[in-house]
Amino acid sequence: MTKTIITEILAKKKLKVVRTFNASRELVWKAWTESKLLDQWWAPKPWKAKTTYLDFRPGGYWLYCMNGPEGEQHWARADYRKIVLLDSFEGDDSFCDEEGNINHDTPGMRWKVNFAKIASMTRVEVEITFKTEEDLKKIVEMGFKEGFTAAHDNLDELLIELTSK
Repeated sequence: MTKTIITEILAKKKLKVVRTFNASRELVWKAWTESKLLDQWWAPKPWKAKTTYLDFRPGGYWLYCMNGPEGEQHWARADYRKIVLLDSFEGDDSFCDEEGNINHDTPGMRWKVNFAKIASMTRVEVEITFKTEEDLKKIVEMGFKEGFTAAHDNLDELLIELTSK
């Protein structure tokens, strides 16, 4: 199992996340773009992700809830802007309510996710851009690094399960 590497580039208001997964690019792509698979890994345990709506196309969006063990609910949406099949996608990620109305009191961010085939593995590189350094710092303080690393560990487990079938 590889480690998730998260780098803060404050001067550019960016987080860079890199992780290599021992699975084909096609399977890793599906895990990032299909709700039945996303729901199995996106939330760090013991939290669970639950998709309400997913329309994976430019102009479409993903509306989901992170459900905590004590009944907590944190809603978010990703609005897809650009998709290059099996290669990359870009979009805006925001906190929202259960209807998908964006909460402008919490930081939003622009995601660009790249998928690179390396032999029989896939390297995923995520570049997350914020409006301000303060927004980046706030997301990090909210536990982004720990949560996303834990979610990547979940994805590793799911990919092992899927490739062993």
